[in-house]
Amino acid sequence: MRVVVIGGTGHVGSYLVPRLVRRGHDVTVVTRGPSEPYHPDAAWDEVKRVHADRSAEDAAGTFGARIAGFGADAVVDMVCFTPDSARALTEALRGATGHLLHCGTVWVHGVPTEVPVTEDAPRRPFGDYGVHKAAAESYLLGQSLAGGVPTTVLHPGHISGPGWVPVNPAGNLDPDVFGMLARGEELWLPNSGLETLHHVHADDVAQSFELALHDPAASVGRAFHICSERALTLRGYAEAVAGWFGRPAMLHFAPFEQWAAGVSGQEAGRTYEHIARSTNVSIDRARRVLGYAPRHTSLQAVREALAWLVAAGRIDTGGRPLSPA
Repeated sequence: MRVVVIGGTGHVGSYLVPRLVRRGHDVTVVTRGPSEPYHPDAAWDEVKRVHADRSAEDAAGTFGARIAGFGADAVVDMVCFTPDSARALTEALRGATGHLLHCGTVWVHGVPTEVPVTEDAPRRPFGDYGVHKAAAESYLLGQSLAGGVPTTVLHPGHISGPGWVPVNPAGNLDPDVFGMLARGEELWLPNSGLETLHHVHADDVAQSFELALHDPAASVGRAFHICSERALTLRGYAEAVAGWFGRPAMLHFAPFEQWAAGVSGQEAGRTYEHIARSTNVSIDRARRVLGYAPRHTSLQAVREALAWLVAAGRIDTGGRPLSPA
């Protein structure tokens, strides 16, 4: 197939594009600038790369036509964040491509009522990102079922892997939270540390896109959660990380407002975004329908990312080595 991947050098695309090349597909990657994938792979030598500023071209009404012009059999959209952007793309692709695969987010659910959350659970999204992504999903699946561009939506959790900082046990992106646990220092967590995070390795997300692409009869017109098998509590996550450095976790807890006063406003906001949703989703549909089988647990995905951070000197472990996996 001829496959276009929009945002193909990002977290998931860095794994997905080589998978597609190895399956014999003709792959074109569209990125905003000359960014490189997160890890090298000889398969990238066979990829056509095109630069396009989606925001500017969406505003000009030209981006969809650009993508349609490739005449692709399938388009993978990793960087669509609003219903208007989704609408512009599908209107241009109607009749020009056979399958659109859209990267959503588990944040379309907002505050959960029952866990693990299924794809059909009532939606209560909040915040611009979650609300806009939920609206984009609703539009995309609606137009697909109405005979428009055949579309599949895949909803990853907290994407983790080597090359970037994963969501840490405090629910934010401060790498020194890992350092504090490695050094045996006291770490304060919000509330009782029982809110949940649901990580997924970027390659497992790539696996799901590959599966959905090759089984459109099963995937079109549907949404799927793509996460590891189980979510983590903040407290259990912190204890596991400390254990990787041969330490007990020195944890303390405080109500969110009190805890937030001790960290930066940016990190407090990120933590709130995560713990207010307390993500814990079911992957049963993806398993049953697509044959999705995550290779990494939440902790394995984080550990791989953490090993990269330590090796890159991004975390001060106080000289404490990360134990062998």
